[in-house]
Parts: sequence; C-alpha cells; structure tokens
Amino acid sequence: MHIPNVTRHFTAGQFGQLHFRMAGKASTKPAIVCLHMVSKSSRSYQNVMPFLAKDRLVIAIDYPGYGESSLPTDERQATIENYARAMWQVLDHLDIQHVDLLGYHTGCMVSVCAARQFPLRVNKVINIAAPIFRDEEIQTFCDMYAPLPIDEAGTRFTIMWQRILEHRGPGMTLQMCADSMAENLRGGDAYEWGHMAAFQHAKRYIDNIKQLAQPLLVMNLNDDMHEHSKRVDEYLQIGLRKDYMHWGAGFLDAYPVDVANEVLSFLEDAP
Repeated sequence: MHIPNVTRHFTAGQFGQLHFRMAGKASTKPAIVCLHMVSKSSRSYQNVMPFLAKDRLVIAIDYPGYGESSLPTDERQATIENYARAMWQVLDHLDIQHVDLLGYHTGCMVSVCAARQFPLRVNKVINIAAPIFRDEEIQTFCDMYAPLPIDEAGTRFTIMWQRILEHRGPGMTLQMCADSMAENLRGGDAYEWGHMAAFQHAKRYIDNIKQLAQPLLVMNLNDDMHEHSKRVDEYLQIGLRKDYMHWGAGFLDAYPVDVANEVLSFLEDAP
C-alpha cells in the first residue's frame, strides 16, 4: 500500500504567515483537519497523517504563535476564536469547502469553535479529550501554567521536561519526549498564550458543545484530562464518549495505524 508523504506549506494569515502540513489528495470525502494542543504544533500529527490520508486530503495547521506560524503582536489576540479563524484562512487558501475536524486538548476547543463559525462546512468532529473545567479548576490551571521566566538554572526547561515525563503515556519513547520538548520551545516567551486562551474559553466550549449540530466523538484517553472528559456526557447532543485506557500522551506517534483506523471508522460511519 502506498503511504502518502507529508509536505509542509505556508500561506498568509491575520498575523503573518501560517504554517501547515498536508498529506494525501483531495477526493469526494471531506478533508480531515488536525488541530493540535498547546504548547505543541502540527508536528503532533506528522506520523498519523499518512494513515489518515488513504483516500482523502489531511491537513494539520499551526496556530498563530506555535510551530512555524507567526506570533500575534499582542497576547489579547491569542484566542480560541482567532485560532479557529486561522484554520479557515488556510482552508480558504486551499479552496477546501467541506471538512472533518480532529482536535486534541486545546484543539478540541478550536475544532468546536470552528464548527460553530461555519457549521455548513463541517461534517463531523472528533475531540481527543473534552476539557470540561469547573470554575475553581480554571484558576488552578492558570496558576500552574503561568509562564516561567528564563533563568540561568533553566527552571522553565526543567519543569517542562518533568511535566512531559509525568504525563508520558504507553509507548512514548524518550525520543518522542524530546520531540515534544522541542515543540514547547518554539513558542518562545509566548509559549503559554494558548493555555491562557483555552482557560478563558472554557465556558464557551461547553456552550458550543451544547449547540453543536455535527456528530461528535470524544476520545477519552488515560491522561491528565481523563476525569474532566467524563463530564461531557450531559452536554452531548449528537455523539458519544469512548474511553481508550490503553492510550495516553504520545499515542499519535506510538500507535499511528491504530489511531488512524479508529478515527476513520467514526468519520466513515453513516450518521
């Protein structure tokens, strides 16, 4: 079986250039758009994209300020709504009208927001986790992910590395951990802007799910969002939560074939 290559591209966005990856070819099926967590990038989907692209186009997009996309000029511009708009800017550049959306952690919020912005262009949505946060948890997360200044002791980098190891899932090698660390560093001093955007968007995410017209699959991994994701059940309109206790952080790199099969199974099932 031919395995499509992943290629990399740029286009103009609201804040400068937007970087994205592509695999496969356009077909009668909706393109799959992959939306990353922060502080990562489209690199998260590099290994799974070829297996998603068997008979359709797959695109993974760097939000403004992440990966190789240009940084907004002000933190106030780093919002889930603007990340979703950046996605549509890439798709408009490619003249793609109909899509399925696959979002991971922060990407869950971006995907559901994007589906609310242009509902007629979205077929189905998959969220890897469902970041359903209570008010008291939001403040805890804001404190935990407050940006750390650079010092000579390398405190920022030590804590980053410790968190990666703490959340390391089955099959995630040390090299995969190192690759994850490298993506964190691309954000520079603005590396936590996306987390703050997500925490500010937490209530809107719940509202968006309640009003979502598309089928939604929540893939609930055995990771730091596992318990939060269980809360999504009461808000689902058309969709389901499915638990994957054998997968955790790093699963996209560790088990790309199995992940692609699971994603495609949901996307290709009749409504």
